[in-house]
Amino acid sequence: MYQTLTFLHSLVRWFVLFSILYSIFRAYKGYFQNLHFSKTDNLVRHWTATIAHIQLVVGIILYVKSPVVMYFWKDFSQALNHMDSLFFGAIHSCLMLSAIVILTIGSSMAKRKMIDKEKFKTMLVWFSIALLIIVIAIPWPFSPLANRPYIR
Repeated sequence: MYQTLTFLHSLVRWFVLFSILYSIFRAYKGYFQNLHFSKTDNLVRHWTATIAHIQLVVGIILYVKSPVVMYFWKDFSQALNHMDSLFFGAIHSCLMLSAIVILTIGSSMAKRKMIDKEKFKTMLVWFSIALLIIVIAIPWPFSPLANRPYIR
């Protein structure tokens, strides 16, 4: 089960990234071209948040099952000296949870705005902040914090 969840979490990462990038692109275009916030824009906003929440649930399950995280909590003082366990035990999970909260707040605020330009601006700002945090927190193959392959 752990291998399957790891693969799923690694795969869904790409859906999260592409959906956020696409949302930011639509928000940017809509804001600067004074477009109408269409039903499609609303669906993109909604599905971006939904995909991110699915990723969060898979991540929480992985967090509970991960041998690296289990080691982190079992031998906390020693684990703090190992970047891999520190990253997955604390840094990755805190940053990703923060990013999903920011994305959710942005999605919710954009949905409630009355003016189309404000909807686009809200999405643009909040989703961009979430994307920045996510990009920092992903264990890319080139990351100095912890690295994993692009797809596991």
